[in-house]
Amino acid sequence: MKNQESTTNELNSRISRRDFLGSAASAMAAFTIVPRSVFGGSGHVAPSERLNIAIIGAGGQGIVNLKRLLPIEETQIVAVCDVNTESDYSAFYFGGTAGREAAKRIAESYYGEQAPSGTYRGCAAYVDFNEMLEKEKGIDAVVVATTDNVHAVAAMAAIKKGKHVYCEKPLTKTIYESRKLAEAAKKAGVATQMGNQGQASEKTRLLCEWLWDGAIGQVREIEVWCDRPYWPQGIRRPKDTPPVPSGLDWDRWIGPAPYRPYNPCYLPFVWRGWMDFGAGALGDMGCHQFDAIFRALKLGHPKSVEASTSVYTYYEKAENKYYNQVREDTYPRASIVRYEFGARGDMPPVTLTWYDGGLKPARPKELEEDREMGPFGELLIGDKGKIINGRIIPEEKMKAYKRPPKILPRSIGHHKEWIEACKGGKPAGSNFDFAGPLTEVVLLGNVAIRAGKKLYWDGANMKVTNVPEANDYVHRQYRQGWSL
Repeated sequence: MKNQESTTNELNSRISRRDFLGSAASAMAAFTIVPRSVFGGSGHVAPSERLNIAIIGAGGQGIVNLKRLLPIEETQIVAVCDVNTESDYSAFYFGGTAGREAAKRIAESYYGEQAPSGTYRGCAAYVDFNEMLEKEKGIDAVVVATTDNVHAVAAMAAIKKGKHVYCEKPLTKTIYESRKLAEAAKKAGVATQMGNQGQASEKTRLLCEWLWDGAIGQVREIEVWCDRPYWPQGIRRPKDTPPVPSGLDWDRWIGPAPYRPYNPCYLPFVWRGWMDFGAGALGDMGCHQFDAIFRALKLGHPKSVEASTSVYTYYEKAENKYYNQVREDTYPRASIVRYEFGARGDMPPVTLTWYDGGLKPARPKELEEDREMGPFGELLIGDKGKIINGRIIPEEKMKAYKRPPKILPRSIGHHKEWIEACKGGKPAGSNFDFAGPLTEVVLLGNVAIRAGKKLYWDGANMKVTNVPEANDYVHRQYRQGWSL
């Protein structure tokens, strides 16, 4: 994993410098060369053994995935698709630029630098992923890194074509979509992976091994916190309608959501806070932070969920009416979501509480005064001790703990797991059989946020049993022209 990250960092540096070169010159070079792996030989992968991959969604995270995949010699990026030509992402942690032209340039520049002269035909670029899937017959697998709003329809379109799928987290926008996507992938027999990279970490495996070893006894309470959102939430929908920027297909960007006029408050990146397009702070980080806990404690469907949130109300003078923005358009600025899980085998019932927007649980008394809880983290409370952010507390108990044998297989790397699965190897660690149910539970928290009531959940039947109207949030109506 370390070597892969080092290679990617090196790639980021090289590409950043090349981004200032003219795209026409880069494209010309790319069309006259062939990747060195085309020639086979010792240490190289023959063309017939490489996985042809397309990127659907070339925004910030799409570019990150592209750069992770480029150094893996078993892969070839053959096409990219995005509704936006290119945008400046320097205001966000991704940096640089993103969009289909940026992604195309990065891919062609990388392959151009790696190969002697030959017959490389370049990387195709599309606006419509359905058109790409229809025309690019050689695609073996796709990476979906669109807005959450489009995850399910793009991934399902690829699955129906028999393509392997890597989809960013949360897997889908709604619980229903997660269930159907996991079922479709299983039926099609394609290799899948969700983009919660931490599942491949050593920390995840150690937590499982320690809890199964009884390091802190039976766990009955879990506290998880996160500093998100650091994009606007709890805000009012804008009324101004500036012109759509050149190079952006606004209608396709909206996807299955109800149509609304363009405004820069929706993109790039800040779409996460809007209910039509993203899944809020919980949707953004829950699939990361719940992952190891789900594995270690073998959690399934919760019995109930409830939420307490900040509220942003405003008065519309023309209508003489108050509106609650939290449940109508954006997620709240801060929330606390509490899940209750029943017993599992010899494991007792457990309560999992999520905090975001700067909220945190009470500081555990076992944590030394000079140690911070951190902007995000996980606290597991057992009847014999506590673990915070992967360490038993207090530190003296961590030092005294006799660690058990490492019984779980270690990961070859999150993206490489998926590549090996696509080639017929064992399923990736966050394949949709696991990622689908995990995503369902995360998104159930958003259902509770919107419903504003404690909900009793029948997971097997995807149904809220005590608040019928809350079931409206389990799935959604698609705009005409969009479907699973």
